[in-house]
Amino acid sequence: MKHLYFYVLLLFTSCTVCNAQNQQRSYYPIEPETKEVVTSHGPLSITRNIKQDKKGNIWIAAFDGIFRYDPSGLLKIGGKAFTNITSEVSKARFFDVLEDRKGNFWFSSIGSGVFYYNPSKTHKDAFQHFTTKEGLANDRVPHIYEDKSGNVWFGTEGGASLWDGKSFRTFKPNAGLTNADPNDNDINSIVEDKTGKFWIATRGNLFTYDGKKFTIFTHNGDPFINVRTIMEDKKGNIWLAGAPGLWRVNGSTFTNFTLNFTGYVYEDRKSNIWTSSKPEYSYNGGDRWALSRYDAKTLLSPKPTATDIMQGYEDYKNMLFGILEANDGSIWFGSLGGVYRYDPAAPLRAGERVITAFKDK
Repeated sequence: MKHLYFYVLLLFTSCTVCNAQNQQRSYYPIEPETKEVVTSHGPLSITRNIKQDKKGNIWIAAFDGIFRYDPSGLLKIGGKAFTNITSEVSKARFFDVLEDRKGNFWFSSIGSGVFYYNPSKTHKDAFQHFTTKEGLANDRVPHIYEDKSGNVWFGTEGGASLWDGKSFRTFKPNAGLTNADPNDNDINSIVEDKTGKFWIATRGNLFTYDGKKFTIFTHNGDPFINVRTIMEDKKGNIWLAGAPGLWRVNGSTFTNFTLNFTGYVYEDRKSNIWTSSKPEYSYNGGDRWALSRYDAKTLLSPKPTATDIMQGYEDYKNMLFGILEANDGSIWFGSLGGVYRYDPAAPLRAGERVITAFKDK
């Protein structure tokens, strides 16, 4: 595969079955008074998840903060700024971000619990912090999900904690199982499908939950171990990405797309499927993950194949993580060294695709 053409953008600033436990609401504001910090670059560390809010802003969860990017916020010199929302709030290693249906935000971290952010309040009063002291199952929280009833689920390394607006309830998927695997309480991903059934991926088994009990999900008697991402597509198919590779589940029909480790799966507006995955082989002396796309028109073919948008370049620092299609059709993705953007509509440069790296000088 040819080398990609990198465009480094330098920005300038002018300025509930399983031992459910109820806990009482007891959160507290962040002190001292905090402020947002506008930067000339995006995150420079591990970037796990990227989301777009109702206003079109892009939110990035990284180990060096929660960043907000406003595509319409032109600065005086023509650049676009990132705002590190949590710069003066916490030095936590942030992992996921969610905008709830009320327009408020939740930020999860590895080791520091979760943060609630109300952007309508002054920055001093905008944040609340929740940890195990307030009933969270564990302070290591890789995942956040809002269900159809407006409840917020936190996938922690000690079970799934459900926040109903007043208190937490903690669910242990492996409760009651014979020879239970402790990894079954290490939650990677949660999805409620169109029927109201929950799918819960752990570092152990994959479970379904009907509101009463957890059931280990299998294929031909074999469990799916260490699924990292679950997604329901527009047609109601369930996609599973992780150590078992990439799978599509439609009722009793299972389709495997690859057995390579797949960290993230995402459907764009045209029903193309995007993945970040580890190749079968070592590339140039190290594992260079691929950002790949399965075109919608090929998904029903007997042997669907992916197009690698990029693979094997040192600038990505090996691993790739979350994927987002922004409102303008560009594809954002996280890596070990920050966030990148690929614009499928952009003209080629020197015959190569353009990847924008949001780096400082």
